[in-house]
Amino acid sequence: MTDTTLPMPRPGARIARAFDHGTAFIGFLTAGDPTIEDSERFIRTMLDAGCDLIEIGIPFSDPIAEGPVIQEADLRSLQAGTTTDTVIDMVARLRPDTEAPLVFMTYYNVAFGYGLERFFTRCEETGIDGIIIPDLPYEEQAEARPIANAHGVALLSMVAPTSQERLRAIAGQAEGFLYVVSSLGVTGVRDTITTNLAPILQTVHAVTEIPAAVGFGISTPEQAAQIGSEADGVIVGSAIVRLIAEHGGEADGPLRDYVTSMVRAIRPVDAKAGSDRNAE
Repeated sequence: MTDTTLPMPRPGARIARAFDHGTAFIGFLTAGDPTIEDSERFIRTMLDAGCDLIEIGIPFSDPIAEGPVIQEADLRSLQAGTTTDTVIDMVARLRPDTEAPLVFMTYYNVAFGYGLERFFTRCEETGIDGIIIPDLPYEEQAEARPIANAHGVALLSMVAPTSQERLRAIAGQAEGFLYVVSSLGVTGVRDTITTNLAPILQTVHAVTEIPAAVGFGISTPEQAAQIGSEADGVIVGSAIVRLIAEHGGEADGPLRDYVTSMVRAIRPVDAKAGSDRNAE
């Protein structure tokens, strides 16, 4: 008898789209800051301006990996009444209009408290491609990874400059893309990034074909161009969240201009809007 069972899709398969045309620009925002309706509109604006992948932060009361900019955004979002359900519902409204990869970034207690099976079921239903959980070490992913993968969600791993001894193991098991932390400490805008990323990226590329994207501290086009010349992707969070804090619900124009300038910096010949790509 012929087995007609279709193979299970690779977790986070859509994430590869972000890296198909060169160095990817990955933007982050905190959902619900200042309102969930604003966040939905901001995401559409960022995609239209050329973002290749969006990290959507589900707010948490104790975001230990975040600096003051994102901590304050989480607090504003929670005070505005944002819940895990309202963030997931927002993605459900977005997904029919874009095939761009969408990834959650949140803390383990959010998914665990919601119930892992229920959480990743809803991720699958709404089209979330991956999740970054900063407080879930590689060695402790065994509980969450099988459930996430069963629902087509990639559990994305992070490596830091101090991860050299574990780097090959983490990179060898990476899904979607590997998040390379540029500097020690928490997230936040930095004037300079002095870490020598070349050895880390060389090791990653030696053991996996999964793209490596660099984040933490990148805020200017000059920094983006520098990092983008080495990495497969450039991740920007705090600078975007700070723009939203400054302009509130009127941040659409500043966000569009900022994302456009960053895309131009990392892909000068491909600065034309990503709206056509992301709407495919």
